[in-house]
Amino acid sequence: MGRVFSPLDEELALLPGPLSPRLHEGLVRLGTWMPFARAAAELGWFCGVAIGAATACRLTEAAGAALVGLETAEADRLERAAPPSREGPRVQQVSADGAMVPLRRGEWAEVKTLAIGEVVATRGPDGVPVVRATDVSYFSRLTDSDTFGRLALVEVHRRGTATAGTVVAPVDGSEWLQGLIDLHRPDAVRILDFPHAVERLNAAGQATWGIGAPEAAAWLRAQAHELKTGDPDAVLAALRALPTHDAADRAGAIQTRDETLAYLSKRRVQIAYASFLACGFPIGSGMVESGNKNTVEARLKGTGMRWARPGVNPMLALRCAVCNDRWAEVWPRIVRSLRHPPAPCPTRSRREAGLSAHQASRPIPNPRPQRVRVAPMPVDRPRKIVDGRPTDAHDWKIAARRAAERKAARLLTSAKR
Repeated sequence: MGRVFSPLDEELALLPGPLSPRLHEGLVRLGTWMPFARAAAELGWFCGVAIGAATACRLTEAAGAALVGLETAEADRLERAAPPSREGPRVQQVSADGAMVPLRRGEWAEVKTLAIGEVVATRGPDGVPVVRATDVSYFSRLTDSDTFGRLALVEVHRRGTATAGTVVAPVDGSEWLQGLIDLHRPDAVRILDFPHAVERLNAAGQATWGIGAPEAAAWLRAQAHELKTGDPDAVLAALRALPTHDAADRAGAIQTRDETLAYLSKRRVQIAYASFLACGFPIGSGMVESGNKNTVEARLKGTGMRWARPGVNPMLALRCAVCNDRWAEVWPRIVRSLRHPPAPCPTRSRREAGLSAHQASRPIPNPRPQRVRVAPMPVDRPRKIVDGRPTDAHDWKIAARRAAERKAARLLTSAKR
């Protein structure tokens, strides 16, 4: 028997399960913001319904998985069709970073997040010019860097990164971040996150004079100011001149100094901060660090939380939807996917269904004997639905006729009186 549906279900946009569409959406939205048990309790308090935490978890993760599938399919479509991107802003910031989330069995995994915003020049409360990123949106996934770069195409395309006038990419020194920039905007202005560079300088100074030493603090202040407003080569020269021979751990101080010098020298074009600031470019990646805290960690890193790996990406997809203020746009698509899931392929092999080669080669064991139910002989009955519409034999039509007959009888009785 093929798939069947109720016309009333179609009309009311009902989802699988006992909840009304509004309650279903409310439960999923609450589960996106707070732990599932609390989400179920809050919905019960407001709406007077009894819902368990397991139901909240199941429905929320199902909605998130549907959104993950939709966005993955969209990334595949964009790769194949390469449609023109929407028009991007004059200056756009693109930053990415990772954040660790706890998994079950004591494991931790890195979630990667991409943040995209429009760069605007404003003035702070003291009247000093300030460069800020506005209209910031996020895309997060738990996956490897290559897959992340491909899936992030959905958000990159939506934000018009390919057509933006200038793309500025402040990131830390991780190599996978450079590959991400190469993939989506190879001509971007690449900037080493300024606090990250200062952190490297601090490590070299403390290795030379000791942790908390006044000399290390004074040296760091001077070099950070010079790096931000002056000549990066002067900072590299100051690194070479560090008195590592007087350090308590001379070998460790020399090693830290040389590593810092090599790190910053390799990224010499990315630490020209005075030039970047003169152009009105941001020099920090705080935009994506805030995204990690607000989008990822605020929901997935709560006290006592441990996530099954398959449940992480569905939650990340929903978190990005709400934090990007796109819930009203995304939810109808989720509903359509939940109500009309893709039909499984009847010829899919057991290996594709998740069985190992060894399992696929093993014969299926003979199950315990079961009672065989003999189906009754088919009865020639009128069809209740034809071409998706109820016929006169449908229960609704019969009930409507009977209600009309009862009403007519009451009216006739009243007329006789």
